[in-house]
Amino acid sequence: MEAKAHARYIRMSPRKIQVVLDLIRGKKVGEAFAILKHTPRAAAPVVEKLLKSAVANAENNYNMDVNKLYISETYVGQGPTLKRFRPHAQGRAFRIRKKTSHITMIVKERA
Repeated sequence: MEAKAHARYIRMSPRKIQVVLDLIRGKKVGEAFAILKHTPRAAAPVVEKLLKSAVANAENNYNMDVNKLYISETYVGQGPTLKRFRPHAQGRAFRIRKKTSHITMIVKERA
C-alpha cells in the first residue's frame, strides 16, 4: 500500500529541489521532517509541505499508521519554462528562463 502527493508548477529549478529530495529519500517520516526543518535551502519548505500532504493522504485515505511510514520514492521533473527578456546594452535583449518543477512523493508503510 502506498500514498502519493504531487506538487506541480513549483517556481524553482529541478536541480535545486533534487538536492533536498536526495537528503530524505528512504528515511522515516519523522526523521525526514527533522532534516527538512534544519536544511537551509529554499526548496526545504516546499518539500516539507508536500511531505505533510503525503502523510495526510496515507492517514486519511488509506488508514496507514503514521509511525510506520517511510519515504519510498521522491522525484522531480521539469515543468514548463517561463521565458522572459531583460534589456541589455546597445539595444539587445537577454533571455531569462524561469524554470518550474513537478515534484512527486510516495510514502509506504514498513511491514
